[in-house]
Formats: sequence, structure tokens, C-alpha cells
Amino acid sequence: MAKPYNQIVLFGDSLFQNASQVLDGFSFQGALQGQSIRHLDVVNRGFSGYNTKNALELLPQIFLPPSPSNPKIEYLLVLLGANDACLPMPTNTQGVPVDQYKENLTKILTHEHIKAHSPKILLVTPPPIDEIRITELDMAMGHSQATRQAAVSATYSESARRVAAEIPGVVLIDLQKALLDKAISLTSEFDTSGPPLGYPQGKRGALEQLLPDGLHMSGGAYKVLYDLVLPHIEPFPAGKGVFPDWRVLNPGTL
Repeated sequence: MAKPYNQIVLFGDSLFQNASQVLDGFSFQGALQGQSIRHLDVVNRGFSGYNTKNALELLPQIFLPPSPSNPKIEYLLVLLGANDACLPMPTNTQGVPVDQYKENLTKILTHEHIKAHSPKILLVTPPPIDEIRITELDMAMGHSQATRQAAVSATYSESARRVAAEIPGVVLIDLQKALLDKAISLTSEFDTSGPPLGYPQGKRGALEQLLPDGLHMSGGAYKVLYDLVLPHIEPFPAGKGVFPDWRVLNPGTL
């Protein structure tokens, strides 16, 4: 029987699906796999457009309990909420009320198929929204208004923080705060007494580089996420992995 590698799994929406790409010279999934090579496989289960309702319904098909033929999940990174935060309108039905989002997220993290693996769970808050850019693009697509609002999205990030605080052992990765802090640090002459970056009547500032379409992340934004996640991945023993080091297979080689 083949010897399986255990896994780091990325579970979420397009923000994780896109993590497989090289953007601006950086790939979040590639960097994480490079850090874990020969020890764990990084498996991407990001599904563009999914909300927590979709993810919860399909979870039993996506994740099976561990078995001799099904590797154990050592780390589970969950990033959902950007689509749940969509506003209810005739041209978009992705939105999930924030209370239901919180309940769905809790059910995902405590699902029996997840608990069977006993993974270390890293819950990532949805990133901030650049409502200024999203409004431009959504109106051009034929929506009567923006599908997402920065202030509404922020309430979903706050709900994710509460879920992480309520479930023992879950690690919070506060991507929303980290990206806003990064954007502010890169935005010259940002007035803290005015609207936050990306809010109507405000300015885009460096969110223009971090969230090019107002929602999806650039390589620089993924690098911020990587720097948040990496400290929570335990260091791997040097020279050890699922399969032996080449010097063990070839003793006496300098």
C-alpha cells in the first residue's frame, strides 16, 4: 500500500481557489507547500462563489474521515464569508444573513468529519472590501448597486472572530485587520478622522494594490496572509519526512 502524506487543507471560496496561482511573483499555496515539502501535502479545496451554506452542504463529500486510504488532515485553514456578505438583490443570491453565517461557520468547524481528523484549525477572517472599486465593476456588469459593502463585510469578519473565540483550539487569523493595517501603512497622507480606506466618500489608497478588483487579493495580499499563517505551522525536523533522506539511503556519501 502506498504511504500517504498527511495534509494541510485550504477550504473556502475563490480567495483560496486563487491561492494556487502565481500573482505578482508570489503563490500562497506554493510557498506553503515549499515550507512543508516532504512532510505534508497542501490540498486546495477553494471553490469560487461558495458561501458557508454551500460549503456546509457539500462538506461530507469534500472531507471523509481518515482511513488507511484517506490521509489525515493535520492543518485546516478555513476562509469563508466574502460571498455570505453579498447584499440581497435580484441579481445576486449568494448572501447569507450574518447570524446564519456564524452558525454555518460553527457547524463547519465542528463537523464530525472534521473532528475525526483532529486538525489544528486556522480560521481566517474575510478580508476587507474596497467598495469604491466593487461599485464601479458591479455597475458595469449590470447590477443596480454594489453587491458588497465594506461596512457590511466588516460585520462578517467580526462574526468570524467570535466563532474563533467560542470554539476551543481554533486559531484566529485576522486577515481583515492585517490587510487594512498594511494598506494604511502604504497610503500616504491617510486621514484617520475620515472614512476608512475603501469606503464611499473615502479613498482606495493601497487597497488598490492589495485588492485590485475590490475583493480578490493580489500577490502582496497573499504574502500578508502567508506571514500570518506560517508561525502556526510547526517546524518540521530537518532531514526527516514521510520518506527517508537520501543520505540514509546512500550511507557513506559526503
